[in-house]
Amino acid sequence: MNDDTGQLSRKIILLVLDMQETFLKVMPDRESVMARCSLAVSAAHLLGIDVVFTEQMPDKLGPTLPELLALAPDASVFGKTSFSALQAPGLEAYLQEGETEHLLIAGLETPICVYQTALAAQNEDYGVTLLSDALTCRRSDDGEQILRALRHAACHILPTETVFYSLLSDSRHPAFRSFTQLVKQYG
Repeated sequence: MNDDTGQLSRKIILLVLDMQETFLKVMPDRESVMARCSLAVSAAHLLGIDVVFTEQMPDKLGPTLPELLALAPDASVFGKTSFSALQAPGLEAYLQEGETEHLLIAGLETPICVYQTALAAQNEDYGVTLLSDALTCRRSDDGEQILRALRHAACHILPTETVFYSLLSDSRHPAFRSFTQLVKQYG
């Protein structure tokens, strides 16, 4: 990894919200969002970007899907009852300890936890990029309206590949070939 990405990766966190079977089984685009979240988690792991998972009431609603956790074995997992991930016990301290400046957000559900997490993050002066193809919700119209509102609130809303190719910056990056293999794998 080059020095620029190394410096950047310490300031960025991939925050994957509530990818639990209980929720995913009612999402119309389950397979697609799973593939894009898998790409995001794998790419973050490849580039040395910390991955954090949240779980909504895991004692009642179950854990994050094991296949996602397996892609980032060192990831931290924070349980929560609030809709904003930033209110998960311990998460804010974790972000501050790592001197986090920017959150990449994936997961569900766009009109609820994604929305409230993005706004809370901005209120705490974090930069926010929503991985548009790695987000989902039960009603796509609601999700589209929320993404428009968040764009208006100055959140960046970009596809997963766009974000990670931007982090690579150049096809000569040492992780470029591995990343393109991930793109093919999760395409």
